[in-house]
Amino acid sequence: MNSLIVVQRRWPDAQCVIGEMLFHGTHECYTMEPADPIPGGTYDLSIRWSPHFGRMMPHVENVPGRTEIEIHWGNYPRDTEGCTLVGELFGENFIGQSRTEFDTLFLKIQDALAEGPQTITYLDPPVSAVDLDGEVSGAGG
Repeated sequence: MNSLIVVQRRWPDAQCVIGEMLFHGTHECYTMEPADPIPGGTYDLSIRWSPHFGRMMPHVENVPGRTEIEIHWGNYPRDTEGCTLVGELFGENFIGQSRTEFDTLFLKIQDALAEGPQTITYLDPPVSAVDLDGEVSGAGG
């Protein structure tokens, strides 16, 4: 089964990891995760009660060694609390128009889950073409 949502991590730094969320293979929004995000892989997706937010929220389930991983709104690395933030735009250590994007995404996730079980896949950033020693990968030699 293909994942409903794919989070392609793209821009890691010391404070957070900015990425792109694809919904059914199409760009949905940008994401922000903590600098130490959950391991790359595919996880079950659910909507259940969030004690933190006091409402129903999307949850990333069965993450080894972690619990209460949610998809929610927020703007800065301090807002991630180990979770995945969503927004319509991004900048350095910032994600914006987050509540608007969350509301749109939440409805889409609800509709998809009404059709059956769904998953979310987290992909680590593509490896740079430059090796750690400064050599360009794939150069003859």
